[in-house]
Amino acid sequence: MSSEAPRRRPAEADPGPVGRPPLRSLLFVPGTRTDWLPKARAAGADAAVLDLEDAVPAADKLAARAQVADAIARAAAEPADRVEGMALFVRVNPLDGWAGAEELRAVVRPGLAGIVLPKVCSAKDVWLADRLLGWCEREQGLPPGRVALVPLLETARGLREAYGIARTAARIAYMGALTAPGGDVERAVGYRWSPEGTETAALRSRVLLDVRAAGVPCPVSGVWTRVTDLPGLRAFAQQNRSLGYEGMMAIHPSHVPVINEVFSPRPDELARCAELIAAVEAAQEDGRGAVAFQGEMVDEAMAATARLVLGRTRARMRVTDELPPSGL
Repeated sequence: MSSEAPRRRPAEADPGPVGRPPLRSLLFVPGTRTDWLPKARAAGADAAVLDLEDAVPAADKLAARAQVADAIARAAAEPADRVEGMALFVRVNPLDGWAGAEELRAVVRPGLAGIVLPKVCSAKDVWLADRLLGWCEREQGLPPGRVALVPLLETARGLREAYGIARTAARIAYMGALTAPGGDVERAVGYRWSPEGTETAALRSRVLLDVRAAGVPCPVSGVWTRVTDLPGLRAFAQQNRSLGYEGMMAIHPSHVPVINEVFSPRPDELARCAELIAAVEAAQEDGRGAVAFQGEMVDEAMAATARLVLGRTRARMRVTDELPPSGL
């Protein structure tokens, strides 16, 4: 067995057989409370993260593991025509022993969308998780790479090595910087959290650039821990969206509608994208590379961005009759 960590394919290469749909909201649910999954679905969460790590006391971890595995199995048995189903992820405990491997083996099964891996410090942590997931997929008869991997960067070293971590395995998705107050990242870096997020904006930006350069398709950020402060959540989500993130992790169902709204293009934005594409394509047919559009000069680069916005929205909604068709 080679000890060299594999490298993910370049961002511009063929994305492979397993697509990763955009996720706006990933809501944490304690592994001991899988009965809360209907509440997460009702809130509109794109994904639920069943938590076997910090949300579960040590004495309850084995029982929670069985409960989570049962919830995943029940999700896999749901009718296939539920096109707006909520994806299921599991945050496992660190893979620092056989117990971690057994935990992966218990929860990797049909119905699981991905694994959230905590306390990632280096590419070696991801390499090990990738190999173990591959074995679990083979055991369950799943296609290679079906289970996504979301490394959590909760140490100073992990944040420093975000690019190397992100390019270690092709199954990595939704990776980003999480900067909650008082948590692992604040303790590791030493910043003093503020609701405005100015002290972590540079950190979130650098990690985002690293994971984008590594080809991670849908980076997400988070989390907002003030449960009742929805205006503060909205401002923080808007800041993350402005930086370039495509979603956020959340800790309470009431946060999901706000996050979904912030990370969803408005109808007028989608309409503008379609009109911009049409204007550029008309100019190209007329032999022109650029054209004036709503007071701005636009060309193929802007049209490509607009197509991306429409394509990602279509992928998330999984419908075709609610989006402008131009350019797709």
